[in-house]
Amino acid sequence: MAALIDAIDIKRKMYFEHENTPYLCTDVEISSPTARGGQTLVRLKMRNLLTSAVFEKTFKAGEKFKEPDLVMTPASYLYSDADGSYFMDQTSFETLSLSTEVMGKALDLLLEGTIVHLHMYNGNPISLDLPTFVELDVTYCEPGVRGDTSSGSVTKPATLETGLEIKVPLFVKQGEKVKVATETREFAGRV
Repeated sequence: MAALIDAIDIKRKMYFEHENTPYLCTDVEISSPTARGGQTLVRLKMRNLLTSAVFEKTFKAGEKFKEPDLVMTPASYLYSDADGSYFMDQTSFETLSLSTEVMGKALDLLLEGTIVHLHMYNGNPISLDLPTFVELDVTYCEPGVRGDTSSGSVTKPATLETGLEIKVPLFVKQGEKVKVATETREFAGRV
């Protein structure tokens, strides 16, 4: 049987199940009563892992939640088509798929063979965690010109091999490999 978690014990970045749906807690606010006999309330900002909807809900401190049957599994990205994106489970070697809606803009950061972590809920993939950084080739950028800092900007736009466009420092050249932070989609260094 899955362990039960009290609402008061839920912390940020913790997973829990509410009404048979897995959630990720993104923020917690606890309000203690000022009057005698008042109940402590826990306000959770939570993201539904099946629909990606984010909302806030208030619970009594003693309410209990189940731990979700959630497993993180390493998988390598294979390819995408009109039906979705396909990954190979690195332990069982079976092919898993995620719909285009679930993938969102993650495809801008994925190359064939990139290792990601898939969230499996009751044995089915529901979402993915990208690595912290990805390395991508610069397919196009204007050459940096000395003295080109008059506008105050020391960056220029660059198009990467996945089609993603980011701002890079002037010294980055076409054909180089750059490191991109997946959370912010910003330049994080040259490789």
